[in-house]
Amino acid sequence: MTQAPLSSRTVLITGATSGIGHETARQLAERGATVLLHGRTAAEARAAADRLAATAGIAPAQLCSYGADFAHLEEVEALARAVVAEHPHLDVLVNNAGMAAPERHTVTADGNEIAFQVNFLAHYLLTCLLEPALTSDPGGRVVNVSSSLHRTASISWADPNRARRYSRLAAYAQSQLALTVFAADPRVTAVSVHPGVCDTALLPLYAHEGTTPAEGAAHVVRLCDPAVEIVNGAYYDRAERVDPAPAAGEDRTVRRLNKLADLLVGRTV
Repeated sequence: MTQAPLSSRTVLITGATSGIGHETARQLAERGATVLLHGRTAAEARAAADRLAATAGIAPAQLCSYGADFAHLEEVEALARAVVAEHPHLDVLVNNAGMAAPERHTVTADGNEIAFQVNFLAHYLLTCLLEPALTSDPGGRVVNVSSSLHRTASISWADPNRARRYSRLAAYAQSQLALTVFAADPRVTAVSVHPGVCDTALLPLYAHEGTTPAEGAAHVVRLCDPAVEIVNGAYYDRAERVDPAPAAGEDRTVRRLNKLADLLVGRTV
């Protein structure tokens, strides 16, 4: 089956320098989309774009690169400003950047547990700031690359930094649950997807072996396609829509999480 071209679409992918993010960029660009690649530094993002131009034959004009270290929220704000200035209309935001929580409890300069900030809070802030671009025309959507581990999690409302009882697995799972809950926010149509256990830097959290990043990316790319109808807050396990953890469907939890996130990223609403 030949896939419809996506030549009129502009997509921003966070964490596009390796793994599933890089493969998602490749597959979308091969179908004609204009792809904005985000990396932790501008140099890493540029190198990733150059790699796609060299190895996949993507026209350099289709690729733009941006750097922002999600461990610094001011860099997230600068990223959003740059994207909105250059691309006032954005069709899709893929919130893919992620890290495993470190062995030792680590707090960012912004005062947040690092995995919670990089995996969730930075994406929350970025999505809020890009809302005007995503909603400038009907049909804008957000695809959160989440994890089946969100089912094992709970959000520690009284201690989201998990300073009192830190476990790297619990911290990572909490960040994935928050990202999944956030998809049910009504401001921009959003879905979450667990792309399967893939052979990426996060593989040790799950298993000893996984499928290729390209296979995982295909599930993300499918949800970026306007021909695929999505329902706000839906959760996909690879290609199949399934129920997420119960918390992800609770309006009260969505509101409570937004309030917490606004507080932690310093947003005044």
